[in-house]
Amino acid sequence: MSTSKLFQPITVGLVLAPLTRLRVNPTTLVPLLPVVKDYYAQRAKIPGTLLVTEGTIIAPKASGYPSVPEIVTGEQIAAWKEIVDGMQLGAVGRQALPDNLKSRDPTFPHVGASALLPAPGAPVPRAISKEEIKEHIDFFGIAAANAVHKAGFDGVEIHGAHGFLVDEFIQSVSNVRDDEYGGSLENRVRFPLEVIGRVAEVVGADRVGLRLSPWNRGVGMRMEDPIPNFSHLVSRVKELYPDLAYIHVVETRVDGTADVAPEDIKEFETNDFIRKIWAPKPFISAGGYTRESGIMTADEKGDLIAYGRWYISNPGLPVRLEKNIPLTKYDGSTFYVSGDTSGVGFIDYPFA
Repeated sequence: MSTSKLFQPITVGLVLAPLTRLRVNPTTLVPLLPVVKDYYAQRAKIPGTLLVTEGTIIAPKASGYPSVPEIVTGEQIAAWKEIVDGMQLGAVGRQALPDNLKSRDPTFPHVGASALLPAPGAPVPRAISKEEIKEHIDFFGIAAANAVHKAGFDGVEIHGAHGFLVDEFIQSVSNVRDDEYGGSLENRVRFPLEVIGRVAEVVGADRVGLRLSPWNRGVGMRMEDPIPNFSHLVSRVKELYPDLAYIHVVETRVDGTADVAPEDIKEFETNDFIRKIWAPKPFISAGGYTRESGIMTADEKGDLIAYGRWYISNPGLPVRLEKNIPLTKYDGSTFYVSGDTSGVGFIDYPFA
């Protein structure tokens, strides 16, 4: 039996990273039952495992992707109530597909922190107004209340990573505002802090986590030096919300859905600066972990380790890692299958 810290729960053990799977009704955006319930139940069989659901949209107006779940309507809340883990809440921002927004409601605007392209050839959003900023903060609070107080989730994770709206405000490559939400370090972290504040007010800070990806280069992100901005944010979070449940970071080994070769990672490209600021509070690390690197990081740095792709194909991942059982390979072609109820590549992998 392994004695690594990786297998010794504090309040949680191994973590299921949030993974978009698109198993919803394409029209109502209600999670498909029973397959979605079975998917999470399979991965909850090991006591002490924290499961974070796929990113869930806080309001139709904050969406912009097809077949991504929401927690707004009574039908959506009722479906999530049958599942109940920890929920990741997010707003898409400039990555939204304008046609998808218009299909929901012709009045829904395509907005981002600033009017900047997320990628060459992509639609240009307009800068979100201060009134809309306040509206989105309200959306986060309402969605958090729906998740915890109505659906029965243990807590929520705020999606501040991967170039979505919260992340856009933090970074200079996506935020060139000249009002109180841009420019200085304090202004750039104002929106994330206000979102955290609203969600913490609604459900309690000890039920709130925050996910960050300082080094992600996807969708036009990645400041030349993200350390000052993210250091300031995490310092302010620790100061204002000392009871926040955890910080969850994405490591440099992955960039979006792609792996990064070790030789392409520079020595300074590490999240240790966040670990140092946040210590000794719970810290979750995700991004391309193997059994060996997960054990080493848990033992040397005290992190909780989140697995994504390997958790898709190994619902009993904690058992397999602890007992060193070979892992079942995943099939990437089944990751994103909108509206699929067959369970293929979703709930048909062997447990251990």
